[in-house]
Amino acid sequence: MRSRSRRWGTALVAAPAILALAAATACTAVDDEEDVTAGVGVTEEPCPDAVNADNGCIYLGVLSDLEGGPFAELGAQIQQGQLAFWRSVNEDGGIAGYDVDISRYTRNTAYSVDQHATEYQDIEPHVLALAMSLGTPQTESVLASMDSSNLVAVPGSWWSGLHFDDADRGLILESGYSYCTESVIGLDWFSEEYGTPETLLTVGYPGDYGSDSAVGATRWAEANDVEVLAQIDTAPNAMVQNQDAAVEQILSQQPDVVLIATAPGEAAEIVAKAVSRGYDGRFLGSVPTWNPRLLETAAIGALTARYNHVGPWQGWDGDSAALSAIRESLDGRLPDNQGYIFGWVWSYPLKSLLEAAADDGELSRSALRAAIDGLEVDYEGALPNRTFGEPPAFDEMSATISVPDAEVELGTRAIADGVTATTEVEYDAPCVQP
Repeated sequence: MRSRSRRWGTALVAAPAILALAAATACTAVDDEEDVTAGVGVTEEPCPDAVNADNGCIYLGVLSDLEGGPFAELGAQIQQGQLAFWRSVNEDGGIAGYDVDISRYTRNTAYSVDQHATEYQDIEPHVLALAMSLGTPQTESVLASMDSSNLVAVPGSWWSGLHFDDADRGLILESGYSYCTESVIGLDWFSEEYGTPETLLTVGYPGDYGSDSAVGATRWAEANDVEVLAQIDTAPNAMVQNQDAAVEQILSQQPDVVLIATAPGEAAEIVAKAVSRGYDGRFLGSVPTWNPRLLETAAIGALTARYNHVGPWQGWDGDSAALSAIRESLDGRLPDNQGYIFGWVWSYPLKSLLEAAADDGELSRSALRAAIDGLEVDYEGALPNRTFGEPPAFDEMSATISVPDAEVELGTRAIADGVTATTEVEYDAPCVQP
């Protein structure tokens, strides 16, 4: 880690002024080879409630569904996981003489594209990067502005486009697989566990989530000569009242396996209603389909018997150094859901990026963007380590398969970890364009 020697605001100061400043401060910190040039969102003053009172402050923005939106329960815990992660970084001394603050410029978007854009405009002038931009359409709505401002972001999404610079303009620090590749990995695991199905069916929200998942399932089916009986588009119950239409199609088609890419409540309703009416196949649920609150519902019996959750990294019962650190951060308490883990794991790339830019002597937006190419990220075992700059190799993306288990904290028990795809499918561009 570098010393605290810093230079200030060169990204905002005209060249003659920089030269005058350099002349006036000759033989001072400016000449120190340990200098770090600071840009927008970095201050010499300490952060509010700083852990290290002598450190400066790096401000990161957060745009998330914290209240009022369909993913608010998840978003709130993602935020708590991120707060814990950066608190741990600050307790370890911070980054190059700076603490990191993600609280001052946190804004609730309620998962609204319009509200996301409004809040983005409010915080953009004050932050070095976005520690969270939740939602693909939401992030897409401000991507042009992020591009012109060189503002990099951690996404709250697993849309396949985030793996490709042509789609995310090289600004997004994604972690793990995509919804599209999740389907391929999950179906390969299913075939190994239960035998290759003859038929499958997908149910999901259209767009970057459900459609991405469905395309992956279709490509897997084509490669394995499996029939896709239907791709059912549905929506949250707040919009369609219930999931009866999807259930009726499952009952009439009787697929061997159903892939679900909805919110937890809708997934539980589909599984419970289909099983209670005689469907005897199985369900694979995408990452957002699980919430520990499902343990308290009448659907838990059907979920336990017929549902497997597919996750991008280890759950609460994981044995990696990352999961140990996550559990220690709560000092014996439990988070409300797995979002806490998401927030922590998603933060590793941005920490590595800040460190890389500081090592190169410049904590500015343009320096961060330039440092992404070739960035090496150590996830402390939560995920395989990754080098950014190229899409992740398909065979290096992995999943954890779990089953509901009320005896396990947070309600899921891993039955397979580090699962990778054995089917080769085309994956050189986004599976869908939302």
